[in-house]
Amino acid sequence: MTETKQKPEDNSLSAEEATSTDDTTDIDQQVEQERFTQELEEAQQQASDYHEKMLRMQAEMENLRKRSERDLSNAHKYSIEKFASELLQVKDSLELGLGTGDVDAVNLQEGAELTLKMMASVLKKFTIEEIDPCGEIFDPNLHQAMTMQASVEHEPNTVITVMQKGYTLHGRLLRPAMVIVAKAPEEVADE
Repeated sequence: MTETKQKPEDNSLSAEEATSTDDTTDIDQQVEQERFTQELEEAQQQASDYHEKMLRMQAEMENLRKRSERDLSNAHKYSIEKFASELLQVKDSLELGLGTGDVDAVNLQEGAELTLKMMASVLKKFTIEEIDPCGEIFDPNLHQAMTMQASVEHEPNTVITVMQKGYTLHGRLLRPAMVIVAKAPEEVADE
């Protein structure tokens, strides 16, 4: 048998080829490192931008909170400003009526009626409604019974006298009407 010698394969690269491959690997690594460095810088810049935006938003929220507190405080403090200015006209009318030197009963009555009309107009303007329940069924939500009185003329639990009118503001009770309520008369027992 003839032996054929096989030449071992040469897996080694020439010096030039090895150097060329190392240079390519180094360049690829440098390019990759520069890309990572650039991405890191961009991410840091974006994080810095987000941090600044967050700080600005925090400051805006704090300013909004303070402004809201101030507005709410002013709303509470000056909520009746329009009502008070309207009432001043009623006061002026009363002072004018009393300030005249020569006042007789007729003029005083007329002045009081006009002033009362002004006052009713102011109350109506601010949705303050009068509760005058005379002749109505007693309602404990709107009326305060001062006493009960026996009456044959009125149904039991009917308001027969209004001692003081009540008032509501936008449908909410400000003051109940003070009333006297009818009750059934007690029958005298025959002996």
